[in-house]
Amino acid sequence: MQNNISLKPDFSHEKKVGGIILGIDEVGRGCVAGPVVVAGVILNDNIDISHINDSKKLSATKREKIFNSLKDNCHYLIESSSVEEIEEINILQASLLAMRRVINNIEHKFDHVFVDGNISPDKSMNNISTIVGGDNKSLSIAAASIFAKVARDRLMDKLNEDYPEYLWKQNKGYCTK
Repeated sequence: MQNNISLKPDFSHEKKVGGIILGIDEVGRGCVAGPVVVAGVILNDNIDISHINDSKKLSATKREKIFNSLKDNCHYLIESSSVEEIEEINILQASLLAMRRVINNIEHKFDHVFVDGNISPDKSMNNISTIVGGDNKSLSIAAASIFAKVARDRLMDKLNEDYPEYLWKQNKGYCTK
């Protein structure tokens, strides 16, 4: 029996579709505090992809290092939905709203969008593919997962400075003891 599970994301999905791919992922849907953050990333051909992986599989130090090495060599946009938006329209709809913001506001042309998950942020667009577990399968989505995680972690670290009693630096808004 052949095992088709990839240990690391690659460009196989991107190659099947062709063209310029915008990878999108979100961070913060499982949190009990803070915004949901979405990143969209368009990787170019001349970057080092050897360290890109699902952000959950990387240490904070590695995520920062990869983010810093990629940010000047790709096109990206980071958007979010506020706590107020989450409370008004729910976390799923707030995530999809932030994804639409990325799609509508990124300043680089793209041919196709890959979104991590199973729900398209815009069903009227026929150039969006949802990929369940996409941050483990697509390099474009994996890079977006890194950008979103770094951005949200930095935001929660800043909130920790303003509200140290909540220990945001240690828990980033996730449930902890």
